[in-house]
Parts: sequence; structure tokens; C-alpha cells
Amino acid sequence: MAVGARDFIDKLLVEKYAQEKVDNHDENALVSRVSADDMMSAMNRSASSYRTMLNLNNRLSMVCYGINSRFAKYQSLPT
Repeated sequence: MAVGARDFIDKLLVEKYAQEKVDNHDENALVSRVSADDMMSAMNRSASSYRTMLNLNNRLSMVCYGINSRFAKYQSLPT
């Protein structure tokens, strides 16, 4: 698989940025600013609250379904 410009715009961009130099390879750029334990804890709390919301939504749907079916008045169609 070749890497390079595939069309005219890509070719112009490659020519424009070919001589640019980037100096962002310092040691601080490679260190995470958030600890893995904090991230996992936040993800766990988010998943737990979403799971709780899904359970409550399911229970509410069942209650509404039960109320609607209990008070529904069915009428037979004339034939």
C-alpha cells in the first residue's frame, strides 16, 4: 500500500507541509493526564447509571403496558 498524494489537492498539501518541522516529542506529551483507575471508575459509574436507567425504563414500560391493558375497552366490530 503506497502512501502519498492521490489527487491534485493532496499533492498541493504535501508540497506545502513537506518542510514543516514538529517539535512536540517531549516526555510530557507521552504521559497521560488522567490516571487509568480514575478513567475506569468514571466508565464504571457511567455504565452503572445507564444500566439503572435501562432497568427503570423497562419497568416503567411494563407498568404503562399493564395500566393500558387493564383499562382498555375492547369493542367488537360489526360483521
